[in-house]
Amino acid sequence: MSVLIAVNSGSSSLKFQLYQMPEEKVLTSGQAERIGLPEGIFTINYNGEKFITNTPIPNHDTAVNLLLNALIEHGIVKDLSEIQGAGHRIVQGGPYFSESVKVDEDVVYKVTELIDIAPLHNAAHLTCYNAFRRALPNIEHVFVFDTAFHQTMEADSYLFPVPYEWYENYKVRKYGAHGTSHKFVAERTAELMGKDVKDLNLITLHLGSGASITAIKGGKCINTSMGLSPLGGIMMGTRCGDIDPTVVYFMEKKLGCTPDEMETYLNKKSGMAGVSGISSDARDVEKALLDGNERAKITFDLYANRVINMVGGYVMQLGHVDALTFTAGLGEHATLVRQMICKRLEEGLGLKVDYELNSRCHSEAEISLPESKVKVFVVPTNEELAIIRDTYRILNK
Repeated sequence: MSVLIAVNSGSSSLKFQLYQMPEEKVLTSGQAERIGLPEGIFTINYNGEKFITNTPIPNHDTAVNLLLNALIEHGIVKDLSEIQGAGHRIVQGGPYFSESVKVDEDVVYKVTELIDIAPLHNAAHLTCYNAFRRALPNIEHVFVFDTAFHQTMEADSYLFPVPYEWYENYKVRKYGAHGTSHKFVAERTAELMGKDVKDLNLITLHLGSGASITAIKGGKCINTSMGLSPLGGIMMGTRCGDIDPTVVYFMEKKLGCTPDEMETYLNKKSGMAGVSGISSDARDVEKALLDGNERAKITFDLYANRVINMVGGYVMQLGHVDALTFTAGLGEHATLVRQMICKRLEEGLGLKVDYELNSRCHSEAEISLPESKVKVFVVPTNEELAIIRDTYRILNK
């Protein structure tokens, strides 16, 4: 029996789940939010109860210590030595990692080198890893890469039509993201269909604050929407996704802004937030839409249109599609967004969806009708479970 912790960190957050393996029993879960802000929130779930602490969390070291102290205080573990390993989600593995790996100095060096490609993520992951390493100096760590699943793409899917030397010298190419989620959801979709994932063509839609769509053939990624960084692909909560590159230098001149300031516009002030002028949260935009707000309607129409254009291209690349699967925050809970996307795909894909079921579906379910040519599922993602499975496998080789 092993006790392992799955860590999913961001620049201002730390989500965790503590597992007993190989039983895959969740001993506890929770998160630290608003790290670096005056009013932090720490939550831990145990024995069916949720314990919330409002306290300043100035950095990830504080968040990790809050977590470890809570494990002792609630009697979840008697001693921290019971924790034998940690698995960390890493957004960007670049060309170096096609699978999860045990962490050593070389791995840390390469992940550090890739911070420029994923500045909002890799630095935060390393900060959290170092915080755990200081707090638990005797355990082993595994890095699980969002990009690893996408390393099966062929060159015609991952290369950009720019000078080839950029790829050779600077590693400029499509890497994708959310690979851990896409792989987990694809395999679960196959289980629900009673088939082997190797026999299926699937399109998985990870629609959250960050969002990506992946075409999966025989259990392997053949294309995905995010690009060099998590900024590329479809429209997201605050990120623009794919746009005409001219917009970037045209608006830099108009606004008189630096490349760093433009990056802030595209990463943090675009997407749903930028178009709607309301919020990056689809729930807020939906409320405004139902109240008659025209920009909210335009936002959802634009979002759905960007998604179906990506899906349509992947359908042609795959040849045929057996199932579409929605996952992540919007994919699992934004029923109006799902409806708008599915309705736009009805004629082209022969979709038949039970929209009444869709309107109340917030958990795992098939929402397509029996006569639908392509099945449609909602499957909650579980990146933490995927992380811990890889961690257990690697540490027990």
